[in-house]
Amino acid sequence: MPITVPNLDNRRYQQLLDDTLARIPVHTPEWTNFNASDPGVTLVEMFAFLTESLLYRANQIPERNRKKFLQLLGLPLQSSASASGLVTISNLRGPRETVTLDHGLEVRAGPVPFFTTLGLDVLPVESLAYVKKKDDSQAPEVVAYYEQLYASYKGETPPARPVLYSSQPLAASGDAGFDLASESTDHCVWIALLAGPKDDPRVIRDAIGGKTVSLGLVPMLDAPGGERRIAPATDGDAVKPKISIEIPDIPDSGGLPASRQPVYRVLQTAAPPESPTVVQVALPSADRLKLWDNLEPLENGVGNLPPTLEDTDQEDRIITWLRIRWPESLQARILWAGINTVAIEQRARITQELLPAGNGHPDQTAQLARLPVVPGSVRLQIAAPGADPEVWQEIEDLGLAGPEVPVPDPILPPGIELPAAEKAELNQLVNVFTLDAEAGLLRFGDGFRGRRPAAGASLRASYDFSVGREGNVRAGAINTAPALPAGLTAANPVRTWGGRDAESAADGEKHILRHIQHVDRLVTRGDFEAIAARTPGIDLGRVEVLPTFNPQLLPNEPGDAPGAVTLMVIPKFDRVNPEAPLPTPMFLEAICRHLEPRRLVTTELFLRGPSYVDIWISVGINVASDQASIAEIRRNVERALRAHLSPLPPPNTLVTDALVPLLTAPATKPNRGWPLRTAVAESALEAVVARVPGVVAVEGLLLAQGDDDATAKVEMFALDLPRVAGIAVVVGPPLDLDSFRGTTVLPADTDPTLVVPVPIIPREC
Repeated sequence: MPITVPNLDNRRYQQLLDDTLARIPVHTPEWTNFNASDPGVTLVEMFAFLTESLLYRANQIPERNRKKFLQLLGLPLQSSASASGLVTISNLRGPRETVTLDHGLEVRAGPVPFFTTLGLDVLPVESLAYVKKKDDSQAPEVVAYYEQLYASYKGETPPARPVLYSSQPLAASGDAGFDLASESTDHCVWIALLAGPKDDPRVIRDAIGGKTVSLGLVPMLDAPGGERRIAPATDGDAVKPKISIEIPDIPDSGGLPASRQPVYRVLQTAAPPESPTVVQVALPSADRLKLWDNLEPLENGVGNLPPTLEDTDQEDRIITWLRIRWPESLQARILWAGINTVAIEQRARITQELLPAGNGHPDQTAQLARLPVVPGSVRLQIAAPGADPEVWQEIEDLGLAGPEVPVPDPILPPGIELPAAEKAELNQLVNVFTLDAEAGLLRFGDGFRGRRPAAGASLRASYDFSVGREGNVRAGAINTAPALPAGLTAANPVRTWGGRDAESAADGEKHILRHIQHVDRLVTRGDFEAIAARTPGIDLGRVEVLPTFNPQLLPNEPGDAPGAVTLMVIPKFDRVNPEAPLPTPMFLEAICRHLEPRRLVTTELFLRGPSYVDIWISVGINVASDQASIAEIRRNVERALRAHLSPLPPPNTLVTDALVPLLTAPATKPNRGWPLRTAVAESALEAVVARVPGVVAVEGLLLAQGDDDATAKVEMFALDLPRVAGIAVVVGPPLDLDSFRGTTVLPADTDPTLVVPVPIIPREC
């Protein structure tokens, strides 16, 4: 039966006061003055206040009992998670030289502290990230003008076709990011390194030559094809394409070669970023940091040359360009890129906290003051009376610790000793302790397994603690760094992520039955759902398990791929696609890391997001206008259809509540969102519309997939889910689909021509 929390007494101050005053005539009828000025009434009020406080404290006892019950089951509560992020350190007003910073630098977002995880070289330059964005909005006469202007490129083999572009700052793409595959002309991100407005470029070039630039990249790989794959232990890693970070390779002559094609030097290659990443790139010497000096007026920004900048002052201050080139076969959407970037973690530090002195007893405990503690951050020093302090180390299980006093193993016959290596290992695992990070509780050994702190020993602990979800701050919230040198500033270009509060006892109790059954191993369908739902640091909206299904072998159905299991996961929130959420690389990576140590070695596990199929719906209805306004009925019809086709469960539904119960069959199947491999039928949608209050009759309903004609049913296969591209609700016959969805014009140019990016010259008034 479920664990319920008894309320020992729910009376409050006023009720206690009223009950006491009502009993006075029974016991002391001579007491007739019950005004607040009476001293006796004052005493009654004071004791009512004290009683309410005692009742509150008594009601906390069952909560502690619940947590202890979970501990006895070996099911600890999920601890809080610290937020992570990226921060840029700018050197715009500091010394005109490269400043090297160590790791552990503190930066703050108001009262919330963060610390850098690595050191970095802060270059005294500005950086601007640009992309060559295709511009298809120009009038035909403008396009013809540019084709005539660059007609000389048509003599190449194959012939060249100018493609107009504009130099767009990457920051202008907003939260949606920039799709390098479909929106850019060259699949590249360009970063200009500029000297300050009052700096001498030659001095800055000497200051950054040979230094290391920390390049930050924030991708958005939210395409339906993005996936994570956890292969069996015997499967090798596949070779992945790499991005290349390049710099102009200028010959000694200083100009373009005779072919008039620029040459770039590859500084470093790296795996395509699947989460916010910092890549450290070593710059060449100062004499190699320069640009071409023989560009003709029409060559600037053409082809593989860096993009042109409208601001001539910025153009004159450019020292060199960094080109980050993605493989053309890789779908990539980039949100932000910049230099002088370093990763940060949210945590606050406590140094030399004095704990209660040791008492020499077995199984001692010590309580840390600030919670929750970041695992692995505790540094404990224990000094016995008259002895120097010793550093004790954290261990996962005291059962692995050695004895406080070496004793012979009774299993071995006399005269036989342990091997030297094993004896040394036991000697190292004596001064140890375990940590309950959520409770901040240190536990020591009993002498047989781990040493006991001696009586009167001094205990001092240094550790980090986090603030959980409060560490998820908006972009630009980090703006102070107390230890930064003068002239340097810090800021976070994107929001921080991953902060999570600790799990409550009520949430922990929901996993008791599942934990007892699967013991944290991925075996059954329920195991995959329950363990994936407990992934820390994410808001999981839905998880579907498809056993014996491999999404790389389409078309196939569950049962066709023995040994393979596919998990389709959907986040609870997606700012870019709120009605059709897609998992980001960080989201999938968090689940991947959580499931990897828990899967069977013979299981090939795929983590995928849904593949959405766009559908259009046109509905005609008759309404009873006396029940509600026509506008409200039309709005309710649209809401009902979107809720019926939603990929997520209804709002305020926990993902654990929507899981398939493991021990008993539910009376009614929970609503987990649109079921997989279920066709969207016109008749079913008509039934949804007919159930909306105020709808008298459904005049008609038209359903179509994408740009296709109307159909009675839209099939869904594999990981397909419907996405409502548009709904038209009218009174009377339904609208024709093409009248509100528009038409799609496919590109007709299929000639094998060479595309030459050509910058658009801005008009001047």
